[in-house]
Amino acid sequence: MNPGPIETRLRTKIEATFAPVHLELVNESHSHSVPRNSETHFKLVLVSARFEGLSRIQRQRLVHDTVAEEMKNGVHALTQRTLTPAEWEQGKAAGFESPDCHGGSKNDRKS
Repeated sequence: MNPGPIETRLRTKIEATFAPVHLELVNESHSHSVPRNSETHFKLVLVSARFEGLSRIQRQRLVHDTVAEEMKNGVHALTQRTLTPAEWEQGKAAGFESPDCHGGSKNDRKS
């Protein structure tokens, strides 16, 4: 499936700001209670030398600052794992899953 306009903007801004060693951006909206083809819930694994010496919170704030416009205009959730290249090589992204949305999943709804 081709990425939508919001996913494309997110990817473009993240690539320009962080020059990633590794980037995974996954639209997980389909597993939430949103209309078909929505771009509201994303999972991000971002590996960048720019994160050297920064805490996890500082890294995530940088990402949120980078995509602030999208977060104000339609993106409801951006689950992220931000790593340095050394952390990536140590396998620290393994087992990374997005938490359940507080709004619930369409799979949780009873028929």
